[in-house]
Amino acid sequence: MPPLDNAISPFDEENLDTVHKAIIFENVSICFEEAPVLDGVSFELRRGETKIILGVAGSGKSTILKLCLGLLKPDSGKIYVLGHDITTMTEEELFDLRSKVGIVFQESALFDSLNVRDNVAFRLLEEHLPEAEVEKRVRESLSFVELEAAIDKFPAELSGGMRRRVGIARAIITQPEVLLYDSPTGGLDPITSTTIIELIMKQRDVFKTSALMVTHRLQDGFTLATHYFDPATKHMKPSDGKPSQDIRTSFMILRESKAVFEGSAHELGQVQDPYIKEYIS
Repeated sequence: MPPLDNAISPFDEENLDTVHKAIIFENVSICFEEAPVLDGVSFELRRGETKIILGVAGSGKSTILKLCLGLLKPDSGKIYVLGHDITTMTEEELFDLRSKVGIVFQESALFDSLNVRDNVAFRLLEEHLPEAEVEKRVRESLSFVELEAAIDKFPAELSGGMRRRVGIARAIITQPEVLLYDSPTGGLDPITSTTIIELIMKQRDVFKTSALMVTHRLQDGFTLATHYFDPATKHMKPSDGKPSQDIRTSFMILRESKAVFEGSAHELGQVQDPYIKEYIS
């Protein structure tokens, strides 16, 4: 992607911290029909970090993901994605930036008329990449989610968990720098949910991809915060005291349009706020 006019210069010391963060929200507010959805929300997503966004329905979690993609514009505040102030970007500039951001929807959002191969390859086909390159990257992405055998199947032939894994394969095929997960385990059984979380962990630990994950399942967040992907066994393992910076997972809780907590799993466990204690109990 060519440099954008509003990119932060890496030589500007005043803005150097912005460059080294994947996403920054600075005092972001947005209302729908005069009702506040986010009110002065600020947070940072470090490069290589996964941030778990928690909160009751309607607290603004999915709105944050839409704002990160530039699908919504805030009423006030600044949003930086990969060093670019997206609140001032044109649609053409946003289109280029979105090639560096992948998203996994709760319902997978697959095209029913396309088989798995063409669903996963969709963005590459739009970019008119050579057929051999498309085939190679499709198979690599499907191998990552352990679904290469399903390459010729259609979404109707897949289970809910398999469709979610195809959604992840489609999101990672462009090798994005940021991934956005919108309730990736919603509606899945516990065993399948664990498989999806293990794939998210694998993406975090193998490729060091920055990610925001919206979820209603607190256990998913704590699994990510207390486990790491072991390439030798190809499964997740408990951290057993592994330094928290190596696990690279943090939490944010939204309540009534505001961020009421941001920190590590350990800090979340120590919080004394009655609302947060009840929420995580």
